[in-house]
Amino acid sequence: MTRPYVPRSGYRATPVPSQKLSRWLKLKIWWREVDRVLLLMVLALMVFGAVAVSAASPASAKRLSTAGDQLSPLYFFTRNLAWQAVGIAVMIGTSMLSRQNARRISVGLTVFMLFALFLVPILGHEVNGARRWIDFGIRFQPSEFLKPVCAVTMAWILSWRLRDPSIPVISLTGILFGVIALLLMMQPNLGDTILFAGFWFVLILIAGAPVKRLGILLGCGAALLTATYFLYDNARHRIDSFFGGGTAFDQVDLAQRTILAGGWFGSGYGLGIRKMTLPEAHTDYIFSVIGEEFGLIVCVIVVLAYLAIVARVLMKLIDEEDLFALLAGSGLTALFGGQAFINILVNLQLFPSKGMTLPLISYGGSSTIAVCLTIGLLLAITKRNPFLTRETRGLADLIGWNEQRAKGEAPFKRDITP
Repeated sequence: MTRPYVPRSGYRATPVPSQKLSRWLKLKIWWREVDRVLLLMVLALMVFGAVAVSAASPASAKRLSTAGDQLSPLYFFTRNLAWQAVGIAVMIGTSMLSRQNARRISVGLTVFMLFALFLVPILGHEVNGARRWIDFGIRFQPSEFLKPVCAVTMAWILSWRLRDPSIPVISLTGILFGVIALLLMMQPNLGDTILFAGFWFVLILIAGAPVKRLGILLGCGAALLTATYFLYDNARHRIDSFFGGGTAFDQVDLAQRTILAGGWFGSGYGLGIRKMTLPEAHTDYIFSVIGEEFGLIVCVIVVLAYLAIVARVLMKLIDEEDLFALLAGSGLTALFGGQAFINILVNLQLFPSKGMTLPLISYGGSSTIAVCLTIGLLLAITKRNPFLTRETRGLADLIGWNEQRAKGEAPFKRDITP
């Protein structure tokens, strides 16, 4: 028998030339590993979003037209198609990244967008009384892009605990969240601050934060919201309107009247009347336009579609063995699902009004690309080799699903099927 090669001191093994994969082969590998079901659900929701924006576009175009500048009824629809094309390119390109590259790019973008967030109070462009945009020829909202990459960055910081349990990872992410929240409230932007707080809380909950600390954080959050009510006039007016019932001219009340106007089956595409008086019909209140023109049944289907996307990602994370991937996927899912359901609850008059778009459906530039970036990161993190079967300690252990399985089997088992 041939004796195995044993490297000796002072000698180096002959380097093996690496084989460079062709673009076609890389594309085939990506198609095998990516979650095609999740990708198709997202694309289907974007197609429906294009139809919904085309229905809402005449109302917003008429409302924003002036005597000297008359907007085409399909102005927002045509622009939305362009933004969706850019968003799909960003989503597909991001989904082709490895987990390591997705993490590196997210950390770099977090630093850049955090710096841009510092510049917003100084160089920001003001719209409707809020200074949230930066205009360098192309206007963009740094907080929109900061949300997904910050979720990945926080997940990476929390995963340091595996290397050294003494690192105060929860405190580090708390400091990062505090800085971001302070900068957001200077704009002011309470809606995004709540979203950041939501996915940060989900991350530290999964990371194993002590129950006592979680209780303290919840108490501090309630105290800060109370202080916001007294210090932030816009938030106080919206909360008072929500609990006081408002008037017939409030945005939330108009949205509820619009969503109920179509009944179960809707008034028909392009036949809605209530939408013509609804502000931001193509963005914040597009769910109400869907209700009026397509009916409450279609609204239920849209809600189920969001639930299906969230459930699909969580099922992929059930047996995830990488703590970073588990945290990043959970944080991104909390961000996506939280934004969608806050928007829907606002339209149903179950939540105070927030300037928040409906992901994948509402019209938007920065918001559309940022949501597609979120989905792209989710696809990159949940990619799996289809020939690799795992039974590992992951999210299933956190919720107790693996207790019975662990009694009769090894806690870690990996089978490679040909």
